[in-house]
Amino acid sequence: MTPTILIADDEVLLARVLQTELTALWPESKIVSVVHDGVAALEAAREHQPLVAFLDIRMPGMSGMDVARELIEFDPPPLVVFVTAYDQFALEAFERAAVDYVLKPVQHERLEATVNRLKARLAVMAEDEPAAAQLDNDRLAQLLTRLESLENATPERGAPGQRGQYLRFIKALVGQEVRIIPVDEVIYLEATDKYVNVVSASGEALIRTSLRELIQQLDPERFWQIHRGTVVNISCVASAVNQSLGRLSLRLRDRPESLPVARQYAHLFKQM
Repeated sequence: MTPTILIADDEVLLARVLQTELTALWPESKIVSVVHDGVAALEAAREHQPLVAFLDIRMPGMSGMDVARELIEFDPPPLVVFVTAYDQFALEAFERAAVDYVLKPVQHERLEATVNRLKARLAVMAEDEPAAAQLDNDRLAQLLTRLESLENATPERGAPGQRGQYLRFIKALVGQEVRIIPVDEVIYLEATDKYVNVVSASGEALIRTSLRELIQQLDPERFWQIHRGTVVNISCVASAVNQSLGRLSLRLRDRPESLPVARQYAHLFKQM
């Protein structure tokens, strides 16, 4: 099978250099698409179903991390290599997760090592595709969770355990009334088009803010992201249930609905 590659980098010159280097280092591969923003990257991935995706971390529209979160849901998902200018502190996250990365500017020797690792991973996947793909998915999911925590970490947010520095109340407009919802009563948060639906013990209410913005103000030990558009209060979770094809859903305490868990967050519930 011909290894197919997607390249996504918002710097046109760097994308061209990467394309040239990959063509020289891996002549048997085929670069199916070169794009320059995250939305185009996801569209190209859906169209071409590449075996490998080189994703710039910082891109307009959708970041490389946003695209990777979507690629995890592909069947089969591609191997992801991040192209990054991150500093050493963030690179430790890549090393721990065993997910490959290429630093900007691209260096021939480093890219050659990456290509050799990709060839080895593709060979393993050819022999035992489900198990190998699941292992790579778990590693990528752990990396995305770690990078997300690094991106969200700000001095104002405070360290775990400093509860006074996290959001205590959410103000929501319900009709003509401003409802004050204690964060302790929030069961889960769900993103809609332009709003976040706050589901609490006293009912539901919409607030006009982004879920990403809200996450940064919540205690990460209590509020866990389980999907791109869903954050749950872990104290309200009764159990994690295995569904078909390795998918998970969460049963809530005293609530009839179940919440699906995206593959990238499934590792959070392995021990439940």
